[in-house]
Amino acid sequence: MKPLHQIIKKPLVTEKAYQGETGLQVVAFEVAPGANKIEIKQAVEKAFEVKVKGVNTILVAGKAKRVGRNIGKRSNWKKAYVTLAEGSKLDLFGI
Repeated sequence: MKPLHQIIKKPLVTEKAYQGETGLQVVAFEVAPGANKIEIKQAVEKAFEVKVKGVNTILVAGKAKRVGRNIGKRSNWKKAYVTLAEGSKLDLFGI
C-alpha cells in the first residue's frame, strides 16, 4: 500500500461536501488519481481511526481557463465521498 499522504491529499470542506447537519456521515476528500476505492478506504480507516462503510469516487474534469489571449486547462482531479459506519465520527474541525 502507498503511504497515506500519497492517497489522501486533503479533505474537502465545503457546504456541499460537509453534510454534518443532515445526519449522514459522509466526508469528501481529494485523492490521488490512481487510487482505487479499497486503498482509499484503508487509508481513511488508518489515518483517522474510523470505520468506513463505503467509498464513492468521481473524476472531476479540469476547467478551461484563459490568461490574456492564451487558453490553458486546469488539471483533472479525483474526489472521494467516504461514508462512515454507524457510531463512527470524523471531526475535521476539532471543535
